[in-house]
Amino acid sequence: MMNEESDTSRHFLRQWIEKDVADGKTGGKVVTRFPPEPNGYIHIGHAKAVCVDFGMAELFGGECHLRLDDTNPAKESDEYAENIKKDINWLGFQWSGEGDAGEKGFYNASNMFDQMYAIAEELIRRGQAYCCNLTQDEWKEYRGVPEKPGRPSPSRDTDPERNLRIFHEMRDGKYADGEWCLRAKIDMASPNIHFRDPVIYRIRHVAHYHLGDKWCVYPMYDFAHPIEDALEGVTHSMCTLEFEVHRPLYDWVVDRMDEQGLLPVRNGVKIRTQQREFARLNLTYTVMSKRLLLQMVQEKVVDGWDDPRMPTVCGMRRRGYTPGAIREFCDRIGVSKVESESDPALLEWCVREELNQTAMRRIAVVDPVKVVVDNWSGPAREAELPNNPLDEKAGTRKVPFGREVWIDRADFMEVPEKKFFRMAPGQEVRLRGACIFKCTGCVKDESGKVVEIHGTWDEASWGGNPADGRKVKGTIHWVDCATGVKAEFRLYDRLFLERDPLKEGSENFLKFLNPDSLRVVSGYVEPALAEARAGERFQFERTGYFVCDAPLVFNRTCSLKDSYRPA
Repeated sequence: MMNEESDTSRHFLRQWIEKDVADGKTGGKVVTRFPPEPNGYIHIGHAKAVCVDFGMAELFGGECHLRLDDTNPAKESDEYAENIKKDINWLGFQWSGEGDAGEKGFYNASNMFDQMYAIAEELIRRGQAYCCNLTQDEWKEYRGVPEKPGRPSPSRDTDPERNLRIFHEMRDGKYADGEWCLRAKIDMASPNIHFRDPVIYRIRHVAHYHLGDKWCVYPMYDFAHPIEDALEGVTHSMCTLEFEVHRPLYDWVVDRMDEQGLLPVRNGVKIRTQQREFARLNLTYTVMSKRLLLQMVQEKVVDGWDDPRMPTVCGMRRRGYTPGAIREFCDRIGVSKVESESDPALLEWCVREELNQTAMRRIAVVDPVKVVVDNWSGPAREAELPNNPLDEKAGTRKVPFGREVWIDRADFMEVPEKKFFRMAPGQEVRLRGACIFKCTGCVKDESGKVVEIHGTWDEASWGGNPADGRKVKGTIHWVDCATGVKAEFRLYDRLFLERDPLKEGSENFLKFLNPDSLRVVSGYVEPALAEARAGERFQFERTGYFVCDAPLVFNRTCSLKDSYRPA
């Protein structure tokens, strides 16, 4: 959510809204909207737009609508619609306003199709739209290039009655897809190619996921979007930069609605919706196109939209990212008019900053090798360890420790390198919270792999500190063999090795996949983790941040440290 006191919150969009409020243009209420198409799951780029749209409404005490722009039925579904709502709620936002289908603040573009069609009919009657049967290739010739005026379609100046008849026949299913379309009659000489008699209705013989076969003509997004905003009383429509060249068409449609007397009035003020654009969120080592994300899902490159390697919000949730960290990331990036790229390391930094404060500490060994305490006698003991050393209220827990424990293989070297202060023959090491242990040797298998480490413990050091005060530099973690529980660890890395996976075009992006983006290993966890529930986040001491994905299955969120430091 936007922090009212932060420097980034006073961006140009906020200043724009502030001025309109001061000038009395809002009728006493700022209204924004977030309008995703339900043709995929929302990703981190959408999360930035969610933070902007909902954040601005919250900052000004207004309302933000959630509107599903379901005007392209070939790609849309209830699955996508419901998960969009779930992800926005998870990010910490709730839509508000009147709504159009019994749900407060929630709208479907498809519920406005009758009004859109009536508006298009009136455009035809006024000579502001016409039916055209040029093919796409033919239209490219007529439309021309920005540097030169285009040529008018042969249908451009035909009689409104004739165009109304054809438009009704389009609606009634008389024509095939692409045989006719409805064009706005604007300016064939405009240097903005989007202003040269754009298509505003096309024929699509595809059933709609909500309306079935009621319609076989559907409005284009550039026509539907401003109508939806206007009918909902949206005061400030914020889009990403690729829609900047579409803004003249947005304004043209709103002007025509004004002529038709369709703009709403609030507290005596006519609400004329306005559009402004900001730079989208771009991440390196990532693809953000829903089309390409769907391709990876369909080709089983990933394990679904919620694969923790995906940039989708649901994927990040399964990765263990928090809503607060994602919002902080979007806030740190800020809002500007200049396209730029962000490093995923900044997002991970935000995640670490939060989890370091909030995550419960637990012990896990992901690459286990057994350690035998040869001079141990008697029953197991219990080491007392803090649940979170940064939060006294989190308390402590007791973890069993006995004659045999697991440690991570990387914490032992038979022939230690210089400044290797962990376990090695002849060296002492602190077993976290338990005791001081001195390694005396190891056992190897036929291949030379170490399978067991032996040594002795200093009984006077119970609790982790030697009684004589001698210095022990190394501290390592462990899991008791007798009570530890076997677990699966999914070790995730970035999905692509190339900073720009699209540098050779979208058709070649899969060649840059990271073959080691997921490693699945087995190890052991302390007994308390046997009760971990899906979604619970932990710091596995000296290992990283993990989230429980299923009973005794843990996804790595990120490592404990990284060299990245935000500006």
